[in-house]
Amino acid sequence: MPNMSPKKAPMPSQDPNVRNKNFLEVATGYTEEVAIEEAQRCLNCKHRPCVNGCPVHIAIPDFIKEVAQGNFAGAYDVISQSSSLPAVCGRVCPQESQCESKCVRGIKTEPVGIGRLERFVADWHNAQTDVKVNKPESNGHKVAIVGSGPAGLTCAGDLAKKGYDVTVFEALHLAGGVLVYGIPEFRLPKSIVQKEVDTLKELGVKVETNMVIGRVLSIDELMNDYGFESVFIGSGAGLPRFMNIPGENLCGVYSANEFLTRTNLMKAYKDDSTTPIMHAKKVAVVGGGNVAMDAARCAKRLGAEEVYIVYRRSEEELPARKEEVEHAKEEGIIFKLLNNPVEILGNEDEFVTGMKCIKMELGEPDASGRRRPVEIPGSEFVLDVDAVVISIGTSPNPLIKATTKGLDTQKWGGIIADENGLTSREGVYAGGDAVTGAATVILAMGAGKTAAAAIDEYIRNKNK
Repeated sequence: MPNMSPKKAPMPSQDPNVRNKNFLEVATGYTEEVAIEEAQRCLNCKHRPCVNGCPVHIAIPDFIKEVAQGNFAGAYDVISQSSSLPAVCGRVCPQESQCESKCVRGIKTEPVGIGRLERFVADWHNAQTDVKVNKPESNGHKVAIVGSGPAGLTCAGDLAKKGYDVTVFEALHLAGGVLVYGIPEFRLPKSIVQKEVDTLKELGVKVETNMVIGRVLSIDELMNDYGFESVFIGSGAGLPRFMNIPGENLCGVYSANEFLTRTNLMKAYKDDSTTPIMHAKKVAVVGGGNVAMDAARCAKRLGAEEVYIVYRRSEEELPARKEEVEHAKEEGIIFKLLNNPVEILGNEDEFVTGMKCIKMELGEPDASGRRRPVEIPGSEFVLDVDAVVISIGTSPNPLIKATTKGLDTQKWGGIIADENGLTSREGVYAGGDAVTGAATVILAMGAGKTAAAAIDEYIRNKNK
């Protein structure tokens, strides 16, 4: 019997004034009873619009039906056929603009909490100690994956399930890519990422860390000297952009990448951490995306008394998820919207003392379809801050392009790939942020999944 409650079950979470002082996970997750009740809200539609809204095409009604019957193991089996990272997706996917936006229940009431149910199922599975992964029989073929972020891990998992000998090469000392260096502990605990990586290792995936492809080994060496028949490039977009305004070289100015990497991957928030980071009192974060929200919320937890989000458009145009914006506001982040920095000010010791901004108003829509921000002459003012985090986007590192002959890229650095992920080099595929520029975890996963199917077809055809 369907549960016809008009609203999805709320997600239990820490009190904002408690959580903004710790790095523990904000949301605490559904109980078994709440998960079953929420799953019973699903109408199990015949045309399954939610599946079309999912970039990795999870059979959503099927897994929810299992949850509704209390068969959590069965629900996990359904999800894992399509997704290698369900505990991650359940936490960081923008479900409101993907699967849940297509939910028929959402037309008249609230959509089913698909992401919350996925998270519940994955967490339930990860809590079971007796679950064994069946390692597939080897098919004798080798594939290399560059980068262990969501695109690389997904591609690796899908190929491993088909019997490929897969090796993932990760530049940093820990696997996970943006999942470990970019997304804070309070949104995605690193133990969860490690559990997902460990599951892939049980499938036979090998992970080589501290391997900067393009520096230690080239793509050509992987294929010519080490016997990899195909390579997937999922190296992300880790090169930060700056505004090119005066004062960006002052002490106390960070890229969001550096600030979040020091905080998340290098654990700067721990009392015994040896990772240096400024514990500033007043912090300005420039930008309006999810990364800006993460940086602002980290700064607050690191002890800042005042944290500002400085964004040149209005709240309506903020690219961050609504949930992230709401959480930031609840935690005391101050939004300075319709403002744009023009200069970062410093003292004689070259430390930040303030940020000069100019007020903006919205004009006609630009190429992105959003109304273009226009400066209001004479409206400059100084924001009193002692640290600034620039979070206005990233681009792919040019290292792979520079060391791989015949690999075509966009002017801004993104690798050019077709709809299957094939690049201009035979046997070399790419996907995720290395192709699109910074985007979502689930879109990167979808690209990894598509490329895995194409690589499988390429190797099978080559060996006929």
